[in-house]
Formats: sequence, structure tokens, C-alpha cells
Amino acid sequence: MSEKLLSIKNIYLYLVLGNTLAASFIWGINTIFLLDAGLSNFEAFLANALFSLGMVIFEVPTGIVADTYGRRVSYLLGTITLSLSTAAYLLMWQIEGPFWGWAVSSMLLGLGFTFFSGALEAWLVDALTATNYKGHLEAVLAKGQIVGGAAMLTGSLLGGVIAQYSSLGIPYILRSLILVVNFAVAFVFMKDLGFTPSKPKKPFLEMKRIFVLSIDHGLKNPPVRWIMFASPLLTGVSFYIFYALQPFLLELYGDSTAYAVAGLVAAIAALAQICGGVLTPYLRKIFNKRTSVMFFGISVSAIAVLLAAFTNNFYVALVLIFVWGLMFAALMPINQAYLNGLIPSAQRATVLSFNSLMGSSGGIVIQPVLGKAADVWNYSVSFGIASIIQFSALPFIILARHEKPTSDVIEKELK
Repeated sequence: MSEKLLSIKNIYLYLVLGNTLAASFIWGINTIFLLDAGLSNFEAFLANALFSLGMVIFEVPTGIVADTYGRRVSYLLGTITLSLSTAAYLLMWQIEGPFWGWAVSSMLLGLGFTFFSGALEAWLVDALTATNYKGHLEAVLAKGQIVGGAAMLTGSLLGGVIAQYSSLGIPYILRSLILVVNFAVAFVFMKDLGFTPSKPKKPFLEMKRIFVLSIDHGLKNPPVRWIMFASPLLTGVSFYIFYALQPFLLELYGDSTAYAVAGLVAAIAALAQICGGVLTPYLRKIFNKRTSVMFFGISVSAIAVLLAAFTNNFYVALVLIFVWGLMFAALMPINQAYLNGLIPSAQRATVLSFNSLMGSSGGIVIQPVLGKAADVWNYSVSFGIASIIQFSALPFIILARHEKPTSDVIEKELK
């Protein structure tokens, strides 16, 4: 393995580590944080939905930034924006601000994440191509899953414990500080390889051109389109389940102030992500098609959510959460390899961002609807509805398989 290739992988893994560690400090306590600020379940998940709305609004523009000015520029803008918007979130909690303030803060958080989505993955794929990487893309992405899971495990546990023994606001401060460190590392080490930023004289015309091409290679490309149509259903459910697990499991545990337990919930999801990254290469050996892996994983995780809706046992629920997270994590590298195999380099970041946009659009509708179901009935009922929504994504996976795209075939030789 060349020194440059090893460096690319290490930089990618570090940036995944830093991003996930910073983000995960609040994942175990975010819903509790919102409820502690005086929001209802509906308002809390509406705030999360507005975060998703921010991602929908800004996904394609920031993807175009990455495809025009460079993946590095997009990543650096993401660290700055996310750090400042996290500070705004903390301020709203401290002053018990009005809901419109939460709405603005949530949308700015979405803006910060959109600078990351698509850009880092596009940077990796282009850099690997430029250095003649001969292995399977899933292998590198799966390592990213494992590293990200380890970071999530550490951050979510620490976030919950720190919140319980200090304040719910401290994890948000730590997130901002780590993002500042990430900015410095990316500024020094992250270089665009295999992609030349265009820096056009007429940026808006260039952005329009890239957007049109991204539609041609995205929604107008049937194998990509069907996966994009499944994305809102899967992402919307996953957003809701992840954040609703905190108060749901605290109810089963019997102590609504056990913030460390809420952190444990996110930590178990992180452990599932690590194991999912390890599981990915084995799924490649079992199945011949990537769409077959997707169908299997979506079905198993939906069943796990459905069973969680019927359990009253805290520990059984934890096991089901692990299965749910395991399947989602194992599917992610498969899904990424499927899409990247169908997208040209010049539009890669924009199309990947458009896919994220589709996923986030599901969060806008699904999160408040399921949050309202939890208010009207309970969390168990909302989980049952969530499983039905997830099952409804399966027909799109079947349609994608029928298109017989070249990237659907799993090469059996691992390198």
C-alpha cells in the first residue's frame, strides 16, 4: 500500500472520528435537553423536523459548493457553521427561548451538517481513485463505520455521564470545542485529490449547471431514483427512533432523570454501528446483490422496531435496539457503494447531497407525526407505526433491483 493511499484512509478515518465524536456528545441527551427547556414531545420532534428541513433546504446548495469550490472548502465551512449553531442551541436552552428561536437554531444545525454530507464521502472516493486503489469501497467505508461507532460509543456515554453530574449544557460546549479542533486538522491535512475545484467566474450559472446534471444522474437515473425514494421513509424513521428511544427507555427504566441511562442508549446504538461495520464484509459474501442486502437489512430492522413496540422490559428493548442499529450500520457501506458506482465524479457530491436531502425530507414529516402519536397515545404505538413506515420502503428496493444496475453486483474477491 502506497504512503499516499494510507494517508488518505487515515485522514478520512480521523475526520469521521472527529465529526462523530463531536456530534455524539449530545445524541444521548438531545430529546431530554429539549424537554428540559420546556418543549412538549410534539415541539421537541418538530424542532428535530426543522433540523431536517434545514438539511433539505441546504443539501443541494452545499453539495454544489463541494462540486465547485472543493470538498475541503465545504468541510471547513461545515465545522465553523456547526460549531456556531451548536452555541446558539445552548443559548436557547439557557434563556428558555421561544420556539421560533429553536426553529432557527435547528435549521442552522441542519446547514452545518449539509456541508459535511456528500463532501467527505466524495473526497474519499475521488482520492482513492486518483491513487489507483484496487480494493472494494465497502472495505474503507466499513472501517469508517467502525471508527464512527467507536466515537459515538465514547461521546454518547461521556455526554450522558457529564450531563448527569454537571449540566445538560456541558456536552454542547464540548461539541463546539471539538469542531474547532476538526477545523484545524482539516485545514492542514485535507487536500482535494482526483478533483480540481473550478472556482467559476459565474458561480450561480455553474451551480445551476451542476444541479441540472445532478438531476440527470440522480432522479432521472432509475436505479438511483428508487433508492432515493426509499430514503425518506428509512431516514425519517431512523431519526425518530433514535431520539425517541431516550424518553421511551427512561420510562421502561423507571427514572426520568437517569441521564446516564439515556447516554447508554446512544452508546448501544454506537456499539451496533461498530458491529455493523464488521458485519458488512460477511454480508457481501452471503448475498450476490447489494439490493438483496438492503432488503434483508431493512426487513430485520423493521421487525426489531415492531417487537420493541410490544415489550415492557428494559433489557429486551436494549437488545432490540442493538439489532435495529446493527442492520442500519451494516447497510450503510453497501448503500454507499451502490450509489457511488452509478455517479460521475464531477457530480458526486451534489448527487450524494441530493440523496441526503431526500432522506431528510422524510424526517420533516415523519418525526412530528410520530411525536404527535407519542403525545396522543404513547411511544409504543409510535414505534409500531414507525415499523409500518419502514416496511413500506421495501417495494422501492425491489424496483431498484429490477433495473439491473452494474453496481448492484457484489464482487466476491476481497482485497
